[in-house]
Amino acid sequence: MQKSYKFRLYPTKKQEVTLNKTLDVCRHIYNEFLADRRKAYEQCNQGLSTMEQLYQVQYLEFDTEVHSQVKQDVIRRVGKSFDAFFQTM
Repeated sequence: MQKSYKFRLYPTKKQEVTLNKTLDVCRHIYNEFLADRRKAYEQCNQGLSTMEQLYQVQYLEFDTEVHSQVKQDVIRRVGKSFDAFFQTM
């Protein structure tokens, strides 16, 4: 009895360009907001909250073709990673 199927997706060239652009923007956002959190913690011994960083999304000068929900999700993942790191300490 087979319980799952695997489907291989082959994006078109246009879709491939869009996916690569989205991944690049997400990578830049993740790295920038992670650096912001680190700098805030090193300088003030106080972390930034996810909500504080979510308010900054509207001021980003990254590609506007990437949906804002994707950018917000990246920031939420930064917050989860940062919180998980400090819970293990």
